[in-house]
Amino acid sequence: MTTTLAFPARTTRRRHTGGAVAAAVAAVLALAACSGPSGADDLRLAEAPAQEGAEEAPAAPAAPAECADPLASYAPEGALPGPDALPGGSTMAEIRDRGSLVVGVSADTLLMGARNPLSGQIEGFDIDVLHEISRAIFGDPDRLQFRVITSGQRLEVLENGEVDLVARAFTITCDRWESIAFSAEYYHAGQKVLVTRDSTANGIADLEGQRVCAPEGTTTLTRLEQFAGIEPVPATTHTQCLVLFQQGKVDAITGDDTILAGFAAQDPYAKVVGEAISDEPYGIGVPAQDVDMVRFVNGVLEQMKSDGRWAAIYDEWLGGLGPAPTPPAAVYGRTP
Repeated sequence: MTTTLAFPARTTRRRHTGGAVAAAVAAVLALAACSGPSGADDLRLAEAPAQEGAEEAPAAPAAPAECADPLASYAPEGALPGPDALPGGSTMAEIRDRGSLVVGVSADTLLMGARNPLSGQIEGFDIDVLHEISRAIFGDPDRLQFRVITSGQRLEVLENGEVDLVARAFTITCDRWESIAFSAEYYHAGQKVLVTRDSTANGIADLEGQRVCAPEGTTTLTRLEQFAGIEPVPATTHTQCLVLFQQGKVDAITGDDTILAGFAAQDPYAKVVGEAISDEPYGIGVPAQDVDMVRFVNGVLEQMKSDGRWAAIYDEWLGGLGPAPTPPAAVYGRTP
């Protein structure tokens, strides 16, 4: 059973610790079975009760977001303000006054957002990006409240106001811009496949007649369905794909190279093969109405890219993929 949980911010920062993949998966699944408070009721101020007899005005239909370029986001406005200079009434000021930034994350995407089985902390590249946004709002990188979500829940938790941000290997697409907003691209991934060490496959084209797993609600699964002769096997999470793979119930897993690199680093019987068959630009998901928050997050990302923090986070978590590349250039020009 998939459970959505909220976790308090961590108080210490630790480097990712490797271990046997079976132990890591068991620890993640065991922790996911525990439940905790959702924290959803403190995300937004309660609405004023409707007056008796008052007629409720019909909601105006939302205009679809324009999307000539899905990577185009809202440009930062001026210098990034410090925690004490956040504009009054802004989304950021409300979050600061509340005391925590509520974020939707993965707890089982190794290297990007995963629970360390030794420390119990959720850590990874995506998580460290969120720590920098917390630092910009509070002057403290650890004012995060984690809500663990599946890939398929990324849109709904933003649409219904359960979280302030989602950082979960979240590919920017025009379709998703219809219901939420995105920051500028902060990481560029590509879809590959994970197979057994003794597999002769050199890429996804060599998997005809085989069962290939991908998480539900992802661009990865949608793209997999375009390959004739491959049997797509949906699962709730990447971890469940990994369990099926280790049990021999699927022949391969497809996903972003960042995610598969984490699996391969933990499992000596698996390898990542092939050239990337897609471009997967990652963005921070933001509720559609919080344009000021998008501009603020983009300001944080600009600082991270220019002062070396982005490269340092890359080296810590994704250095196994090679030297830190040049961070993706931001594309702006979107208007509310």
